[in-house]
Amino acid sequence: MESFQVDSKIIDYVHGNTKVYAANIRGTQCCGSKRRSGAGVLADGRCLFRAIAHGACLRSGEEAPDENRQRVLADELRAQVVDELLKRREETEWFIEGDFDAYVKRIQQPYVWGGEPELLMASHVLKTMISVFMIDRASGNLVNIANYGEEYRKDEVNPINVLFHGYGHYDILETSGQSYQKVNL
Repeated sequence: MESFQVDSKIIDYVHGNTKVYAANIRGTQCCGSKRRSGAGVLADGRCLFRAIAHGACLRSGEEAPDENRQRVLADELRAQVVDELLKRREETEWFIEGDFDAYVKRIQQPYVWGGEPELLMASHVLKTMISVFMIDRASGNLVNIANYGEEYRKDEVNPINVLFHGYGHYDILETSGQSYQKVNL
């Protein structure tokens, strides 16, 4: 089991059959602060897109992208997600808070955080399911809190998994065939 020292806390990177590329950093502003979360993705506003792009590379058999390639892939994915959002305007406009056009213009910026609408659109762009996990603070176990793009689920292919820290930061989560508890929030 590997460990990493972050903010005076020891973070375990191997949890069962799951590699967690993230540090449990509480009380820090993540996205926009350009702070690295352990060995995970840079918290520069692109974290969701970086984590998904990283997972997509691994899922397709490519090597894990370095930070620069991760940024390029994240920006490309963001542009595709925006295009998908525009293409699906009629079915998505109702769940976007505020003015749809203003939202789309804002989310195009590389420093703007992605969230649920972007997760859903990314699943359509990549035609794969994206599963979001959190760490249960009481037990330390991973909990599957949401799945996007379930229509793309295939028995033989694992989804892209991301870890949500609960305070605006997403990280890389690699799993190897382990099942998790699904919770309804």
